[in-house]
Amino acid sequence: MSHHLDSPAARADARLNICDTYVFRGDRGTVLVMNVCSDAAGPDTPKGFHPEARYEFKIDSTGDAVENLTYRFTFGAAGADGAQSLELRRLVGEDASDDHAQGVLLLSGTTGRELATESGLRVWTGRASDPFWMNPAVVEAVGHAFQQGTDVDVPAQDASQVSSLFAGQKILSIVLEVPDTGLLPFTRDTHIGMWATTALATDAGGWHRINRCGLPMVSPIFAQFDDELAEKLNQTAPADDPQTFGDVITDRVAAVVAARGTTTDPRGYGRDIADRLLPDVLPYVIGTPAVFGFTKFNGRALTDNAGEVMFSLTTDSALSIGLSQDAVDTPTTSWFPYVAAAVRGRHSPGVTVVHRQVEADSREFGCQNG
Repeated sequence: MSHHLDSPAARADARLNICDTYVFRGDRGTVLVMNVCSDAAGPDTPKGFHPEARYEFKIDSTGDAVENLTYRFTFGAAGADGAQSLELRRLVGEDASDDHAQGVLLLSGTTGRELATESGLRVWTGRASDPFWMNPAVVEAVGHAFQQGTDVDVPAQDASQVSSLFAGQKILSIVLEVPDTGLLPFTRDTHIGMWATTALATDAGGWHRINRCGLPMVSPIFAQFDDELAEKLNQTAPADDPQTFGDVITDRVAAVVAARGTTTDPRGYGRDIADRLLPDVLPYVIGTPAVFGFTKFNGRALTDNAGEVMFSLTTDSALSIGLSQDAVDTPTTSWFPYVAAAVRGRHSPGVTVVHRQVEADSREFGCQNG
């Protein structure tokens, strides 16, 4: 799993568990995707987005792994047809990391519908087929190896019988597409780092972070059998990742590659991997095709084989999972909302154009946004 059910807090309420994050070039601008609430949590999982939570895309454009732009989604309680009201707000500068800042309301509407502003920003939220695929035997073997400091022992498998761990399962998806004219003035640079978070309201009036996800597979590789580390990965700010997790990742990678005999300098290779993975932020150059590969991270497309890339990178070897994008139930598309929506109910089809006045931040940057 890329990030499915990674910690005790995430397993306690799958609505707050970020399964995957993606950033790529769409047909109108930059697309940000956050998937949550996997069916993998079981049939008793509460349905819909949590009405007392925040779902946020965080963007850093200065290279310090501190957000200076946040897109915040909140949802209302589900109605009789399962649809939920939603709001999207934008927070800029210091407000981007301030839990108490309100930001600027960009749009409001209902889940299951395409929402759009006149300036071209688009949102879709709802139930969709999980676009991620994974060989369960391989991910378990990798998790044990990095927990125990041993070689990766993948059991023999009949390739014709291997199916994805997430076959037949659905997730809840948040898809946000922002045109360049609405994004670049707030990033001030085309090079950005993105991660997603979920947070739950506390009785004291604050917010408790439940999940954080940037790069795929970090938690399953290094913390699949280490709940304490998994929780710490969620609670640490990206800027603090190198100091907090640098030695842990270095040591665990060094142990595995030493056991595999793939390098003459396991410790040095471990340091190189820690430097590449930390801070745990997904880098992307606005306006370019997404490429999540062994030699380069530039966003992540819905069809990238992220599991195989990360396994091969961290083990310093070509470690195949024996599956490709054909393992998903329903292919993703090249048109909005890009994920394979599980259309159901009368509120699913259609486009709602939302008019919003968003002058506060625009005046600061001398631009028009939406």
